[in-house]
Amino acid sequence: MSRELRTVGEIAPEELSLVAQASLLETLEDVLHVRRWQVAEVIVQDEYTHDVIVATPGPYLVFDTT
Repeated sequence: MSRELRTVGEIAPEELSLVAQASLLETLEDVLHVRRWQVAEVIVQDEYTHDVIVATPGPYLVFDTT
């Protein structure tokens, strides 16, 4: 299953290709297992929702988790 990868601002196609696999990940555990990606920060929105910011060789990614 593929999910929508939404971008904010303009991202060069070669940078976008570095993070294209993000649309195929199912769980936060999958995100943690991607080599060359590192969790930069977790922002707690409330007791159920967290934003997980991931540093990649290309652009940063933000995963909304509930």
